[in-house]
Amino acid sequence: MSRVFELVVFDWDGTLMDSAARIVASLRAAGQDLGFEDLTDTAFRNIIGLGMQEAIRFLYPAINDQDVWQYTDRYRHHFLGNCPMPEQLFEGVPALLAGLHQQPVMLAVATGKSRKGLDRVLRHTDCGRFFQATRCADETTSKPHPQMLLELIEELGAKPETTLMIGDTEYDMEMAQRAGTAALAVTYGAHEPHRLHQYQPLASLDSIPALGEWFERNLKL
Repeated sequence: MSRVFELVVFDWDGTLMDSAARIVASLRAAGQDLGFEDLTDTAFRNIIGLGMQEAIRFLYPAINDQDVWQYTDRYRHHFLGNCPMPEQLFEGVPALLAGLHQQPVMLAVATGKSRKGLDRVLRHTDCGRFFQATRCADETTSKPHPQMLLELIEELGAKPETTLMIGDTEYDMEMAQRAGTAALAVTYGAHEPHRLHQYQPLASLDSIPALGEWFERNLKL
């Protein structure tokens, strides 16, 4: 059944941008630089969506504050310039955002990226023009706490019941649930479908075209 939404909020990494492999490679390289235990790809993918400090402490619970900052610095070194893995929008994202931008709906981003990192990719992809507001993990409380999403809702004058959160991790789904908004899960990103389904999103979609089709069928703008 169609629902009326006035605000659609996207996660970034794994939802709009195909960057999981680059994140994993950069996390591993940072750990190797500092002599940390090498973890599995699954372990690294598991923390995608969290703020950087929260992610590092999840991976290495005994880490001290100084090592957190060193790890963050090495991660940024690799991710921003020394990683061979590609980072690009999923095919069809610009057209999807352009189409939604023409509709009477506000668009926003809620991401675990830093402000510097998000601003960089918004410039490089020319997608910044589509969004009325954005919120990053270094500006507020990290997902899955609802504060990031609630701040966007307040800034744009929306309401939780007319807001839709779209993401690829259970952190996105839990954040939406705790904020009282609807959620859409995408399964082509970081987390396995069963982790997303436990939060009972409106739908679980396996591609950008499927996401566009869902909007056409179900979203009343």
